[in-house]
Amino acid sequence: MAELLLDRDTRLALRGQAHGLDPVVLLGANGLTDAVLKEIDRALLAHELIKIRVPGDEREEREAIYNEIADRLNAARIQMIGKLLVLWRPNPEKQKEEAERAKRRKMAEARRGMRGGPTAHRKTRAQAKGRTTKKAYANL
Repeated sequence: MAELLLDRDTRLALRGQAHGLDPVVLLGANGLTDAVLKEIDRALLAHELIKIRVPGDEREEREAIYNEIADRLNAARIQMIGKLLVLWRPNPEKQKEEAERAKRRKMAEARRGMRGGPTAHRKTRAQAKGRTTKKAYANL
């Protein structure tokens, strides 16, 4: 599989979201094994954005591990700070759920507008008749 490539603005936004995260996967002395890759894959499915802690003092070795993880799991490399790697991969199931939720929200807003509920461009009955409500008196 190929690595995901993101534009600069998306990467910066994801870096900001990853700032408060703790590492989810810690690589051990055995390095990058199939079991570790499966765990990273599970974490990406659950969280989309994860941090991984890699042992070792050689920067080139850590970069090689970072590139291999991104290529094998089809993830986007977001950031590498010292021994911490930040990866992101979209979860298609979550995207479908969010799209359905947005569609339902939009339909509910449309129904609310058709029923004539109070909206920003309409006045309430008391405002239309020039009356002051109890709520308005409380705010004075």
